[in-house]
Amino acid sequence: MLVHLADGHTSVVVDLSTGVPTIRHWGTRITDSDADQIVFATTRAIANGTLDDDAPISLVPEHGSGFPGRPGLAGHRRRGTDWASRFTYRDHTFVDGVLTSTAVDIVAALEVTATLSLRHALSIRLRITNASPSERYLLDRLDITLPLPAQAAELMQFTGRWTRELHPYRTVFDRGARIAENRTGRTSHENIPLVFAGTTSFGEWSGEVWGAHLAWSGNHHVLAEVLPDGRRLLQLGELFHAGELSLAPGDRYDTPEVLAVHSPAGLTEASWGFHRSVRADERFTSPRPVLLNTWEAVYFDHDNERLRQLADAAAALGIERFVLDDGWFGSRRDDTTGLGDWWVSPDVHPNGLAPLIDHVRGLGMDFGIWVEPEMVNPDSDLFRAHPDWALTTPGYEPVLGRHQLVLNLAHPDAYAHILGALDALLSDHDIAFVKWDMNRAHAHGSGARGAAGTHEQTLALYRLLDELHARHPDVEIESCSSGGGRIDHEILRRTDRVWTSDCNDALERQTIQRGASTFIPPEVMGAHIGPTRSHTTGRQHSFGFRAITALFGHLGVEWDLLSMTDRERSSLAAAISIHKRFRTLLHTGDAVRFDPLDETTVAHGVYAPDRSEAVISVACMATAMSLVPAALRLPGLRADARYRIERISLAAAPGRDPRSKLQPGWWTEGIEMSAEMLATVGLQLPVMNPESALLIHLATTI
Repeated sequence: MLVHLADGHTSVVVDLSTGVPTIRHWGTRITDSDADQIVFATTRAIANGTLDDDAPISLVPEHGSGFPGRPGLAGHRRRGTDWASRFTYRDHTFVDGVLTSTAVDIVAALEVTATLSLRHALSIRLRITNASPSERYLLDRLDITLPLPAQAAELMQFTGRWTRELHPYRTVFDRGARIAENRTGRTSHENIPLVFAGTTSFGEWSGEVWGAHLAWSGNHHVLAEVLPDGRRLLQLGELFHAGELSLAPGDRYDTPEVLAVHSPAGLTEASWGFHRSVRADERFTSPRPVLLNTWEAVYFDHDNERLRQLADAAAALGIERFVLDDGWFGSRRDDTTGLGDWWVSPDVHPNGLAPLIDHVRGLGMDFGIWVEPEMVNPDSDLFRAHPDWALTTPGYEPVLGRHQLVLNLAHPDAYAHILGALDALLSDHDIAFVKWDMNRAHAHGSGARGAAGTHEQTLALYRLLDELHARHPDVEIESCSSGGGRIDHEILRRTDRVWTSDCNDALERQTIQRGASTFIPPEVMGAHIGPTRSHTTGRQHSFGFRAITALFGHLGVEWDLLSMTDRERSSLAAAISIHKRFRTLLHTGDAVRFDPLDETTVAHGVYAPDRSEAVISVACMATAMSLVPAALRLPGLRADARYRIERISLAAAPGRDPRSKLQPGWWTEGIEMSAEMLATVGLQLPVMNPESALLIHLATTI
């Protein structure tokens, strides 16, 4: 029983005869007739010294069937029974491209339902149901397992920390297991639920690549393993603390979705599958407004006259949204108090927020506001009234982080209180945008029944966001978690933007945003132009480097506009104008990355879907051994086209004072080149200073 899913250049052939389905082929598109022969073509010999049956790498590989690796399902009954299930096929449907298959273990009284579809990316979900009429099933783990072919010999994963998110690292994938685990209660800065595998030394435009992402905003693990018999696999799933999930008779558990992509031609093309999955949501089709965030301009000092002046300055520069950050509510004059008290503080806004909002709206801008609803300060009215609403463990001194505790949203009264407070805030004020922050990890948090509470907290967060969206469908929400601590496709189903990092240092942002671009598109990636001196690193950068770096995202400004020089204002206005000029291209085109030209020079950009236009950024990250950089080759353009190429000039942009007497001929006059020449010969780059960038525009002439 085979089902062939196909989309674009990818085929997925699913074998239902193995009980829980087994993916027999995930890769380059094949014909239906070849798909029918896939089991015969891929059946392996039985080697000496092994079991008589070769247990398949199904979506849930089974120890009970002799699978030699980590089983996809781990759990048991209270007496320790039913610990190694073996499922058999029951039924399936295949309607409108969606395959749903159910397998049962009659002995263990369990059912597993798998749902698969292929549109832009392969989507897989699992559901386990406890079919016992009387006994609980203690679920330790249910992962989704994907087979990889033998040529997938190299892994790319991502790690990081606060202000240094999404840094890629590569490892040879020829033996053993690699596992990344996250217990922070959010998607995390450190271990991103994203992995790519590919042929040796796969590049942005070369090599065969497979990628998988767990769309989940809580604890998780990702395993990549080469079995002793040579087979390769990826395994992704939610991570439970001990005893966190127990299924009563009739209860079920739904796994987070795994999204998987394949490309025969490199990492950039693989990323497009993830991007198009996000863009399938119509929310992302409207222009993304340029915003000003007040944090680095005023911090907690909410002087109303100064805020009005900031709004005046923002509107004059072409900014379209004004976002009031932390410090507007309760007793929140610093980061030690007030979280949980979501009422407008009369100390800093004696007439409420309406006068400021009216002023902002009168200038033609939207108004946005910062909240952190999942947290509570011990020094707050809410905690003093309801200390039992914190996600802690009775009998133990709670672990603080940033002077705050996690608020247990799975507690019905706590949930209702926060929903009511946020609903009132949005109902009573003309607010178009909410910056939703989450600034500390979970630690020793127990739910109502005493078991670990992260799973229920994550689901409660989703319910809260869903309910607020239902009540206020026109309000956009940003997912922020100490910067990039909660970036995943499941949170993007409920939010309109992610804050990529608390670090606005352009040098750091080049790597952070490049990593993020492997699985989210530019229009949801918050990218701000910060001040000359970075708030988080202390480094100083030219305006051009900062502006060009931030242009390739959902543009914002995080800078004290009132302290700027006239030249800085002029430059910022020009950069905002350039972003608006190319915004449709940047936010609907195909994001492209290019393999590093040398050890210091990186390039990326966006191609129009019809390849009629492109905008490319080239950044020099440090001094190179070579005095003159190499030519930049641009593959993937329209083969029959010629392109007019020009430098886009920003006021005070790097490269205006070159270190050589003679720059390339196209630098001032522009040039026309064929797509073939751009792909094979390339465009000679100018001499650039370290920590600088340039912007290039391409447009078809024929």
